Amino acid sequence: MSYFQSSAELQEVLGGFFDRLFSDPAIGPKLKSAKLKIQFNYTDPDLSISADTSEEPVRLRFNDADFKPDVQMSMKADVAHRFWHGKVNLVMALARREMSAKGPIPKILKLLPAIKPAYELYPRYLEEKGYGRLVIK
Repeated sequence: MSYFQSSAELQEVLGGFFDRLFSDPAIGPKLKSAKLKIQFNYTDPDLSISADTSEEPVRLRFNDADFKPDVQMSMKADVAHRFWHGKVNLVMALARREMSAKGPIPKILKLLPAIKPAYELYPRYLEEKGYGRLVIK
């Protein structure tokens, strides 16, 4: 069974969480410093989330077919959900093809230390937004 019941729920949860990350005083500036156009393509349920981290404020775009990313990350929504819980190693997921990436992968890998605090933030965010059922214990 999938964690997310619909694309709308996935958009609400991950879209809201990404907004939180970009506005977080510790995480946001580090993400923005990469000046990347990044697109996350999810399946089961389907959703695309795009962001140009050079924008101020960063504006998320959903299912924007015209967005031209520098980096594209593709994965099942459940893999993304486990990733934000700190349960998925990005390098291993790429090697196992649980995730696929197109573009300058070293730039993405450099962001991993910046997002490490997000692994604790995500479950708290889920609880705060009424999605406690999605927290992985």
